[in-house]
Amino acid sequence: MDAQNQNWDDLRFFLAVARAGTLSGAARSLGVTHSTVFRRLGAFEERLGVRLFERLPDGYALTGAGEAMHETAIRIDEEIIALSRQVTGQDQRLSGLIRITAIDMLAIGLLPPHLAAFHAAQPGIELEVIVSDTPLDLTRREADVALRIGNTPQETLVGRRVGRLAFGAYVSAERAAHGLDDDLAGNDWIGFGRSHGAIGHQLADWLPTVRPIYRTNSISAAIAAARAGIGLAPLPCAVADRTPDLVRIAMFPEDFRLDLWLLTHEDLRNTARIRAFMDFMADALAADADLLEGRRPQAGPPRTTTA
Repeated sequence: MDAQNQNWDDLRFFLAVARAGTLSGAARSLGVTHSTVFRRLGAFEERLGVRLFERLPDGYALTGAGEAMHETAIRIDEEIIALSRQVTGQDQRLSGLIRITAIDMLAIGLLPPHLAAFHAAQPGIELEVIVSDTPLDLTRREADVALRIGNTPQETLVGRRVGRLAFGAYVSAERAAHGLDDDLAGNDWIGFGRSHGAIGHQLADWLPTVRPIYRTNSISAAIAAARAGIGLAPLPCAVADRTPDLVRIAMFPEDFRLDLWLLTHEDLRNTARIRAFMDFMADALAADADLLEGRRPQAGPPRTTTA
């Protein structure tokens, strides 16, 4: 590696520590070990002849010299990322990697059959799915494409609304067979933490007296909890209707629905592989409209087999 590349690599490590405030957080963001970050940062400071961070009991804090370097490093980082987006945006090959980010419910319950069909149609394109409840920054190339639910996306992103997610109240078939309180709010409920706040707020608006006895930050975990009989769960029909041992006992009101967005950065919209994926996935999700909006029949009870 030449000296210029080495210097930029040093700045990447410096910025990662500045952003995270800890070596372990920087290591996670860079995909390296804690010891690698420690070694690289120490070597960088030694070459510069200045200490960039104060080592505190609860993490790393920028020194005066570190603060002076930080602003310049951020500007260089933003320029390199923008250049990377612009170069990628000119790529007209139907090959290469697409990094897709989605929450667990979409990545596990909705995307796999469509990703398999896309791979069959475009075998030269490699797919990577990043499951995250925290929206990744497409401006910083943390991902190329995002499938998101909720509010209108930020201005630097382009794409389209590809559906509306309907929600219902679901419970395990076994628990439903033993009877439920006629008053929905009088039953045990599974709720969501802050990362799925939109669902929790809408449930509270519809059934204000509900007090969940169990909370999770994962829709997939909520599905597992409902299947285990813990209680009722507010779940998207697109996933829950395809789960054999769940029963939908009520549809939520029309205003409970959430928009489903397929997004990329505006600099990547003309990249051939990104455009092919966006067009394919938009058509595939449009064909899923009945499933997304809760109009498709449920999967029914689980099958049993005999020898």
